[in-house]
Amino acid sequence: MTQVDAGSAEAVQGAAVDAGAVRRLPGVPGFAESSAAGAQSPKEEGKALRGLVPRSTHAALDLDGSRPDAVSAVEESSRGRLPELTPLRIGRMAATPFSFLRGSAGLMAYDLARTPMTRIRAQICGDAHAANFGLYGDARGRLVIDLNDFDETLHGPWEWDLKRLAASLVLSAREAGADEDTCRKAAHDTVGAYRRTMRLLAKLPVLDAWNAIADEELVSHTDAHDLLGTLERVAEKARANTSGRFAEKSTVPTEDGGRRFVDAPPVLRQVPDAEAVAVAASLEEYLATLSEDRLPLLARHAVHDVAFRVVGTGSVGTRSYVVLLLDHRGEPLVLQVKEARSSALVPHLVTAGFEAPEVDHEGRRVVLGQKRMQVVSDILLGWTTVDGRPFQVRQFRNRKGSVDPTALSTDQIDDYARMTGALLARAHSHSADPRLISGYCGKNEELDEAMATFAVAYADRTEADHAELVAAVRAGRVAAEAGV
Repeated sequence: MTQVDAGSAEAVQGAAVDAGAVRRLPGVPGFAESSAAGAQSPKEEGKALRGLVPRSTHAALDLDGSRPDAVSAVEESSRGRLPELTPLRIGRMAATPFSFLRGSAGLMAYDLARTPMTRIRAQICGDAHAANFGLYGDARGRLVIDLNDFDETLHGPWEWDLKRLAASLVLSAREAGADEDTCRKAAHDTVGAYRRTMRLLAKLPVLDAWNAIADEELVSHTDAHDLLGTLERVAEKARANTSGRFAEKSTVPTEDGGRRFVDAPPVLRQVPDAEAVAVAASLEEYLATLSEDRLPLLARHAVHDVAFRVVGTGSVGTRSYVVLLLDHRGEPLVLQVKEARSSALVPHLVTAGFEAPEVDHEGRRVVLGQKRMQVVSDILLGWTTVDGRPFQVRQFRNRKGSVDPTALSTDQIDDYARMTGALLARAHSHSADPRLISGYCGKNEELDEAMATFAVAYADRTEADHAELVAAVRAGRVAAEAGV
């Protein structure tokens, strides 16, 4: 018998226990309960789902008669955006089929809502295409590679992200001039890397899996050695892609020793004083969303100017500002204040039988989704409200760099596919138990083959959608501004 001293005996109520006895502690809210003997493990639960949703069924792409045509879908997704920027957005989407896919997350979600699903949910990017991965700096300026766009993020089916990524790799590989075998292999190996990485994470101690970071070891894990040269070139550019470099090119000195933005239409333009004041005033609310240890850093900067800056393909037409702050030496820090609209996936999530997410602030949704998926996030990530509209706030040009998947050589495409598949698995594993997803995905290539078939079919569908949009532009049905 093990004796408990008198001071602790009261708390444990005479807890002398038999040596070797199993000690069970009471459950704590927010923590897992101790597993009962004979309970099915997450891996077994995942395996069991194969009987309900065979992995081979993920090859299916069944487009029903009620599917909106491509032009109508683009017009619908433009509602609520700044109308003067709609031609620019359409011009960018009409450039290539891959560009069309980048701007049509909602249309693809419509289609994905009608595909097989395991009902396992994770925090998903919602727009996990091949160009939404890239480099950025951590708090010490070291470069990390990960997903980097979260406008559509929500808690949803993990398959949606993986299928979108696989289809995007087929399209980007086609644009790069690869043959069809290479394009299909890129999709196949994206899924394979996702499956193998999820399996690896499921075997690791939880803390090790949770903190797995995308660094140089990722290249070895995914056998992406042919991509090394490209990543090194992108990293070299990313290190110079800072607030200081942007301010040097986009601002001029003022008489009072400060700086201000200069017009560079249509991408960058000055805004009326009232609009600039509203954006600057919103930073007070933003500060309240940050960790308190970040506040002294920002307190040593002063706001000098605000400008409007057009953002990427899928976000063109939303309100987005850059805010110039200077420290006591005149060194710049630029923040981006970007409108956060409702995720384009929400109505299609409901169609698929899931509950609509409760969102109290769209900027908060984006920021928390990003933090749930990334191991390392921008230390100044927060949210605010400007004139009643929700916005996210983040550092602008935080050593960001990206690989253009449409410019990769044939021997690099597959490397990039495996790397992004691995990154997506790591991102999903923060919110979905990797043992559960790994149990479903399994050891063989059945899922890889099925989703590759889907990806090729969806790439074909996207090319047809893109052709419809191009025809509508040529016919004058919709206005488009190309080349910007």
